[in-house]
Amino acid sequence: MDSNFAFDVSETALALRRAFDRRAAALGVTRAQWRALARLSREDGMRQVDLADALDIEPITLCRMVDRLAEAGLVERRADEKDRRAWRIHLTAAAGPILERLRGLAEDFLADALEGIGPAEQAATRNILARVRANVAAGAAGKRRA
Repeated sequence: MDSNFAFDVSETALALRRAFDRRAAALGVTRAQWRALARLSREDGMRQVDLADALDIEPITLCRMVDRLAEAGLVERRADEKDRRAWRIHLTAAAGPILERLRGLAEDFLADALEGIGPAEQAATRNILARVRANVAAGAAGKRRA
């Protein structure tokens, strides 16, 4: 198969996800659970539906994930005071130490993944990827073909 930019980005992202999953499993959490915990650490008390949207997953998928996180004592559901049909998800005190360990794991993982790649190369790569995302968001690729 001919190599192309999108394929290379996709394969790199897949390799990063798989390698991170292996490391996170040692702490007893999945990458998806880590993403939910990390998001809640920035916006504790999000409505469950908004958290699902922020994580780009289906609400039923998040519901099951929150069930598991609640069983582990890391989050709790509280009724929304303004909408009794909705739930707000809050971190518990037990989530703090796990989040710190996950942050440390992520920092170590990133350092390993970027071994031998200097700050200038990292910045250039981030800039290129940001421009690609902006082009995709603007629909630039589709406009060129039309």
